[in-house]
Amino acid sequence: MLRNLLALRQISQRTISTASRRQVKNRVPEMQKIFQEDNGIPVHLKGGVIDGLLYRTTMALTVFGTCYAVYELIVAAMPKKVK
Repeated sequence: MLRNLLALRQISQRTISTASRRQVKNRVPEMQKIFQEDNGIPVHLKGGVIDGLLYRTTMALTVFGTCYAVYELIVAAMPKKVK
C-alpha cells in the first residue's frame, strides 16, 4: 500500500511539473497591437475573416429568429375560423 502511494506521488509530481511541458510562445502583445490599432474597424471584427463570418451568422440567425417569432405571434393572435 505504501509503495503504491509513493509511486502515485512520484507520477503526480511528474505530470504537474511545468518543466516537462512544451513552451508556448506568448502572442498577447501581438494581439494587443492588432486590437488597439485605430483603423476604423469595430473591435468585434478585428480578428479577421472568422470574426466577420461569426458576426454575419449571428446576425442572420437573430433576424431569422425575430421574424419567425413575430410570424408565430401573428398566427397565434388570429385563430382559425371554424365552419
